[in-house]
Amino acid sequence: MHYDIFNGDADGIISLIQLRLATPLDSQLVTGVKRNIQLLKTISPAEEDSFTVLDISMEKNTQPLIDILDKGLTVFYADHHRAGDIPQHDNLTALIDLDANMCTALIIDQYLNGQYHDWAICAAYGDNLIAKADQLCEAAGYTKEQAEQLKELGTLINYNGYGADLSDLHFDPAELFQALLKYPSPFDVFTDKASPYYALQAAYQDDLEKALAIPAMHSSDTLSVFELPDQKWSRRISGVYGNLLANKEPKSAFAVLTKNAQGGYLVSLRAPLENKQGAGDICSQFETGGGRAAAAGVNHLPITTLEKFIGTVESYYG
Repeated sequence: MHYDIFNGDADGIISLIQLRLATPLDSQLVTGVKRNIQLLKTISPAEEDSFTVLDISMEKNTQPLIDILDKGLTVFYADHHRAGDIPQHDNLTALIDLDANMCTALIIDQYLNGQYHDWAICAAYGDNLIAKADQLCEAAGYTKEQAEQLKELGTLINYNGYGADLSDLHFDPAELFQALLKYPSPFDVFTDKASPYYALQAAYQDDLEKALAIPAMHSSDTLSVFELPDQKWSRRISGVYGNLLANKEPKSAFAVLTKNAQGGYLVSLRAPLENKQGAGDICSQFETGGGRAAAAGVNHLPITTLEKFIGTVESYYG
């Protein structure tokens, strides 16, 4: 059996779309909500299995990866998150690029020599690499209207990945991948009135309006913090809302806190767009935290630790 293991956000889904458009393959899909990244430990490898792993931190999956490789099984791994020590193994193909202006779909785009370049640009927009995606659109000769279409679709696919569990999402990421795989180009998605784009568009606008009505609980020149309630809509909008805020005020960091059932917060942190570094390092200082330089999070931040978290972010970017 072949396993396609991928993050449930825009970058993970679109990375796999590119690969499977280029090389169709029946596979077992393994994914989940965006923050569910320790996916390799859910696998029980058997003899002759093979694996494609996309857009999940190798550092968070090191031991199960080594276990798979030690069984003599082959792994193709592409990612842009913290990797830790990459195993040196003949059965591992590792395409890792930690540049803050890189995402996994752009790594796959390079690997496929631009075969599905419009999908890769769509993923870059979804991963909030707006300036990078704008440059790629201009170089590809797309109009401003086409660039906006790619940006909206990428944002909506990314929006669908946020939640505490699959019941928060509008589409299971595996099902969303399968629904989008039938479109050779993202522009084909817009012409099909039955595509997931239209359902996600309406849901996103509804969730965003609720978020915009909530004022900041903390605001300075360095950091603004927004607290959202323990609701499905707030868990869905949290990450994409953080991206929206970051793009409006590129000199500032932003944190979106969503109350959870454990009496703490789910945290999405965005580094200032003019200083895209440090978010992963900050969140990694807190238990259940991690991420990349420009965007990171904490799965459960106790309320008693909130003041420390705010102080850490203020100190880092101040």
